[in-house]
Amino acid sequence: MKESSISMTDNRHKFSNRNKILRILWIIFSFFFFKPFAPRIFRQWRTLVLKIFGGKIDWSSTIHANVKIWAPWNLEMRAYSCLGPKVDCYNQGKITILEDAVISQKTYLCASSHNFEVSSNPLYMAPIQIGKRAWIAADAFIGPGVSIGAGAVVGARSAVFKDVEPWTVVGGNPAQFIKKRVLKE
Repeated sequence: MKESSISMTDNRHKFSNRNKILRILWIIFSFFFFKPFAPRIFRQWRTLVLKIFGGKIDWSSTIHANVKIWAPWNLEMRAYSCLGPKVDCYNQGKITILEDAVISQKTYLCASSHNFEVSSNPLYMAPIQIGKRAWIAADAFIGPGVSIGAGAVVGARSAVFKDVEPWTVVGGNPAQFIKKRVLKE
């Protein structure tokens, strides 16, 4: 990332007081009203809690109780999408998960980083989008600014730093193309 792409005078890398207050409220509220409700029967309760904090979550989505969500107001989940057990959704930047997408257990979604090309290492945020019917397998890492195409599969323990084309399978660290995904009837 070039130094000119992040202006040091607009303070985008700093957090507003409003954001800090919301974070504190979310941490407290989620401890008492999100995480303790683990059984599947509380799936819609967790959705309601995220909606209260500004999340754009479809009622048919599944969010496991032990998921870590940094900022519900930066999360959008469409119909029948899923955040599996122990997913870490570090969404200082926006994360959008489209219809029928599955994020498997222990995956790390990271929508921010630091610009190491600037001496002060300023924070930058870059949105992540997970396409329709995509599957992110267990323990994968999805970096800032990455878009996973519709129907794509990211193999277990992969580290993805670049966009993944629709209907492809990628794997490894860094993730590399493995093959085209073809569904069988």
